[in-house]
Amino acid sequence: MNKKIKKILLKKNSSKIVSLTAYSKNIAKILDKYVDIVLVGDSMANVLYGHKNTHKISLENIIQHTQSVKMGIKKSLLVADMPKGSYNNLATAKKNVKLVIKKTKCDAIKIESNKKNYKIIAKLVEKKIPVMGHIGYTPQFKKKFKIEGNTKGEAIKLLKEAKLIEKAGAFSIILECLSPEAAQLITKELNIPTIGIGSSNYCDGQILVTDDMLGISGFYPKFVKKYVNLNRIIEKAVEKYTREIKLKKFPTINNFLNATKYRK
Repeated sequence: MNKKIKKILLKKNSSKIVSLTAYSKNIAKILDKYVDIVLVGDSMANVLYGHKNTHKISLENIIQHTQSVKMGIKKSLLVADMPKGSYNNLATAKKNVKLVIKKTKCDAIKIESNKKNYKIIAKLVEKKIPVMGHIGYTPQFKKKFKIEGNTKGEAIKLLKEAKLIEKAGAFSIILECLSPEAAQLITKELNIPTIGIGSSNYCDGQILVTDDMLGISGFYPKFVKKYVNLNRIIEKAVEKYTREIKLKKFPTINNFLNATKYRK
């Protein structure tokens, strides 16, 4: 078993798992100092490419961004999201997952549940491919957003789905936008770690889209905490840069490549 994955498994009922998304080396390098898991998520469709949903991200997009993120990672577990349509059946899943791992050297892949593809997860795990599951609000399969697990019946259905994914061999599972009661029930009943997004603090860990928590994306649902308004910081820097160029304050002699001879 991958040492990084073993480390994540040992955090169950021990210490909280910290996770964030990344799409480039520079951001990944910063995250790697602090987080346990870095996910190259299909959320790049919204964050980077301006799509209304995650459906238009290609396998090549995931591969390219994961390659970039990999260059900034030393200690964190690197997980690549499998985009919509890349694991519709077992043959397609095997082919595409092997391609992603071969080209990116990621530690694991993530698959969203459609309530049936736990069988595909099982076959991938048989091939020694580490898989992270994902239940609740799954944007690849559900058009309309809603909080899931609001009734006891719904919570039990979600638990059954999660247990099938655990039995298939997934090493962890993302719970997206579940009621606190459902998240608590699933986390208590599973032996693998749960990582929540919009699913309360009952989960074994948390994940957010980095651009959301940094105040860059402009998308701030209730479950997101904006830790800084990076948009405003960037705007101020660009404003100052523009002003200094127009006032001929930049570049100065200190920015010249051969500044010494000009100082004589």
